[in-house]
Amino acid sequence: MSWLSAIELRQPWFLLCALLALPVYFWALRGGGRVVFSSLRLLPAATKTWRTRLRFVPPLCLALATAALALSLAGPRVADRQTRVKKQGIAIMLVIDVSGSMQALDLSTPDRERTRLDAVRDVLLDFVLGGHGLPGRPDDLLGIVSFAAYADTRCPLTLDHANLAKSAKQVEIVSKEDEDGTAIGDGLGLALERLRESKATSRVAILLTDGVNNRGETAPLQAADLAATLGIKVYTVGAGTNGMAPVRVTDAFGRRFLSRMPVEIDEKMLRAIAEKTGGRYFRATDDKTLSQVYREIDALERSEFIEQRYRQYHEYYPLALAVGLLLAAAAWLLQATLLRRVPQ
Repeated sequence: MSWLSAIELRQPWFLLCALLALPVYFWALRGGGRVVFSSLRLLPAATKTWRTRLRFVPPLCLALATAALALSLAGPRVADRQTRVKKQGIAIMLVIDVSGSMQALDLSTPDRERTRLDAVRDVLLDFVLGGHGLPGRPDDLLGIVSFAAYADTRCPLTLDHANLAKSAKQVEIVSKEDEDGTAIGDGLGLALERLRESKATSRVAILLTDGVNNRGETAPLQAADLAATLGIKVYTVGAGTNGMAPVRVTDAFGRRFLSRMPVEIDEKMLRAIAEKTGGRYFRATDDKTLSQVYREIDALERSEFIEQRYRQYHEYYPLALAVGLLLAAAAWLLQATLLRRVPQ
């Protein structure tokens, strides 16, 4: 019976004509075949034959023909729906600080010790693939740039998010002293170069750092000016606490223990970058607020969908019309032959 639910009517008001089927039936049943007598005694004894028993058939055929013709006028049809969705995706570069200060443990959860980078990576994977309240970004081009003293492209803009997730898991905090530092301007500048090449209608960079710009050739605000010129929006995230943060270190004997190190975030600079480019600055001081930051960014930057529906209908009114005409012809034929009534 599923095919019945798929039927729709082009002009459903014509179904009201089907109400004429009842008066047509009674009119046809009473019409014709009558002779007026002055007395019933003049009539021969009534005898019932198969013809008299089936005298209702022609009127019934006419009534059903009326209903079928009404259905034909209503235009029954079944739509073969084909939907094409045009998706205007967003190009997003994820710019991640991997300097030594990202070893701080202040973004750990109650049941798991993790560095700032571990926490950021977990949230990024949810942001990309979905999970923990984030729907994922299946229709967007995503890429990763990491930076410490130097900036590197870890994954170019891609729709292959499984491969991007593998690249994100391979991002590590720098271990060599000459590679340590925070080149925010260089990291953002490299992300802008990758976004410049994209033809996406909307381009966004999400810059996360826990420090102060102290390395690199490009000043952060200079990169922000370039982003504004290119029409690229930059969301900045300051991760971790200011002041002293716990960090696990290894002594000369290979023993690991907790120590505390000073950390500082240049919030004024991060806020200025966001304001110059039309983005927003967010502060994440623990794992919950970090997740909330990415939920807010996810809500602010969503892909635009333009849905175009194309419908090709299979029309069934000719079938209803044919059934109605056949029933009307059958009624006429029966009344003229087998079930003929005298006088007509």
